Amino acid sequence: MPGFRTFEEIDAWKAGRSLTRSVYSVTSVGPFQRDFALRDQIRRAAISVTSNIAEGFERDRRAEFIQFLRYAKGSAGEVRSQLYVALDEGYINREEFGDLHGQAMDAIRLIQGLRRYLEKQRRSE
Repeated sequence: MPGFRTFEEIDAWKAGRSLTRSVYSVTSVGPFQRDFALRDQIRRAAISVTSNIAEGFERDRRAEFIQFLRYAKGSAGEVRSQLYVALDEGYINREEFGDLHGQAMDAIRLIQGLRRYLEKQRRSE
């Protein structure tokens, strides 16, 4: 495993945490807070990003960590998709959408980069 002692040191986890905070912020106000299905689903997806990174890391096996990074990336993609619904329903404006979408993409890039690094390490062993 790379030189991380804890999952909290992983940049992808930090990006997911920031995304989750932002998702909670926008889903706590206005009509978004009353759309329980979408609000809860997008929150669960955001939480899943950091949860999968943490769980995979704590399993202490590179192959499992790589698999959980795939799940985390998928969850970030789910957040992105749900942001379009929120935009279309008028729950968030274009600026909020752009900010949140950008945060999700940042998390995806970091997750993908870490996954590729770990896969390359595994092949060279």
